[in-house]
Amino acid sequence: MTKSTKTKEERRLTLQLILAVSMAIFGCILIIVAFVVPPTGEIHPSVLTAFGEILTFAGAVLGIDYNYKFKIHSKDEKDQ
Repeated sequence: MTKSTKTKEERRLTLQLILAVSMAIFGCILIIVAFVVPPTGEIHPSVLTAFGEILTFAGAVLGIDYNYKFKIHSKDEKDQ
């Protein structure tokens, strides 16, 4: 691998980690908000709960994917 390819891969992994963490945190916040906010009629709490669960799941999947990609990337660096 060339140096620019490693840098692109590292940037992509970092962006994926940031996205995974932010989605998981935002999903958890929406789940909490769904229980705290009284139903005002504009957004039903069930919608907030469902969206929060989707974001939390997506963040977890991205985080797991990041973990395995990071391990492979680290292994490739050790081999060189």
